[in-house]
Amino acid sequence: MDKQAIWPKNGPPTKGPYSPAVVYGDLVFVSGQGPVDAATGAMLTGDVVDEFRRAMINVETILAGAGSSLGQVLKVTLYLRDMADFARVNEVYKEYFGPVYPARTTLQAGRLPFDIKVEIDVIASRSAGSAV
Repeated sequence: MDKQAIWPKNGPPTKGPYSPAVVYGDLVFVSGQGPVDAATGAMLTGDVVDEFRRAMINVETILAGAGSSLGQVLKVTLYLRDMADFARVNEVYKEYFGPVYPARTTLQAGRLPFDIKVEIDVIASRSAGSAV
């Protein structure tokens, strides 16, 4: 099996030497996404909930470009600059995932790139899978 880089046309630009996502077999590995505006490349910093929503738009766009979706996400890693934002982000998180929530790790990152408040990366499948 070969790995394939995914660069969706309408996806956010990367801020370094990495692919927005890599597909390997049936799995999609989406790089950490922050609140970057895909059209301008600018970081849209502000309220943590607004940043989270923008990051999720980027995740959705990249997953679609890889032939996947939020409903096929298996694992989420969520990085918060301040754990005091956990409850607020968690409420919005539920709008994007469920009813079978992905496995998840949430970490406090003292300082994220570009002074953003949230970053998220995911691992997803490109097939519907089967019940356990």
